[in-house]
Amino acid sequence: MAWGAVLLAVAGGTAGADDDPGDETQLQIHGFASQGALLTSGNNYLAYTKRGSLEFTEAGINFTKTLDADLSAGLQLFARDLGPDGTYSAKFDWLYLDYRWRDWLGLRAGRVKLPFGLYNDTSDIDAAQPVILLPQSVYPAASRNFQLAQTGLELYGYYSIGSAGALDYHAYLGTLYLSIPPTANGIQFNNLDVPYIVGGRVLWETPLEGLRAGVSALNGEVDGSYTVPAMSAPTVIPFELHATNWLSSIEYQDRGLFLAAEYGRSIGRSVVGPTTVHTTAEHLYGLVGYRWRSWLQTTAYYSLLYPDVEHRSGQVHHQYDAAGSARFDLSPHWIVKLEGHFLRGTAALSSDLNDNKPLSDLANQWWLLAAKTTVYF
Repeated sequence: MAWGAVLLAVAGGTAGADDDPGDETQLQIHGFASQGALLTSGNNYLAYTKRGSLEFTEAGINFTKTLDADLSAGLQLFARDLGPDGTYSAKFDWLYLDYRWRDWLGLRAGRVKLPFGLYNDTSDIDAAQPVILLPQSVYPAASRNFQLAQTGLELYGYYSIGSAGALDYHAYLGTLYLSIPPTANGIQFNNLDVPYIVGGRVLWETPLEGLRAGVSALNGEVDGSYTVPAMSAPTVIPFELHATNWLSSIEYQDRGLFLAAEYGRSIGRSVVGPTTVHTTAEHLYGLVGYRWRSWLQTTAYYSLLYPDVEHRSGQVHHQYDAAGSARFDLSPHWIVKLEGHFLRGTAALSSDLNDNKPLSDLANQWWLLAAKTTVYF
């Protein structure tokens, strides 16, 4: 957190010297802090939740600055605790240098958010989401640390196509930071490397106000090895993972009504030692929400995950999630959310969090209750 203290001191001095809210070149500072609670029946999920868990804490502060008419920069420090993931240590969530030559062409460099689907690049902003947990088949919370941003370059732009609406596009090339802790049974991942990740997203803002649709795609590779404990010498096994992911998206907002749906597949090839395995995963959800008052919004969604489309039956091969959520905006800087989930299947669960039991031995039907409060500025 030392970096955060230094940046806060610098930012405080800069903001105090230039506090004209009409000055677009003024340093912008925003932050948030949230505390959540999770309780499940049958299975532990994301944390040790069968007994109830408060290991659901997030905090962040970001700084953005317009340097001249075309150039800007920004960064965000973020810390969290979510079960075994996170130790409250602050890390750079994203940081970038942005040169916007025209509305239809800009370039970002640094650790840049991944524009995948409708909400991946806003998933770090709790105030922007109507739910506590976005549909986990598409936006898994456990993958946030390496799914939120990539390190490299991004081309982007917003191009008007006249009466047909407009196109919002992003294309990127870079790498990902991966760090996987040892498993409960002692397997250690070593020398993880992402040689490349390349992808893009195109969203079409249609002539019908509030309706947008698009497609996202990314391709990447992960190389490394893992060590398996043994009675004699540990065994080191090299592996390569190749994946191509695509996702189609549609969203409609009109007055208080909010509708969204996304469907995609992940086509993977894994080479582990002498063995090569091909799998195709499928993920989708449909969501409906309504803002009844300025302070009250309710949302429901149904999410499906199939890790291998060739095997759909059996609890280890799917996870269905029916969720309902209520959001209360208690003030312009404070929100509270309550959420319930009924789930079938164990495909997205972790054996490490469940006493190393096989997923087939876990409860097939279970529920999750969540609560979260966030303050932001």
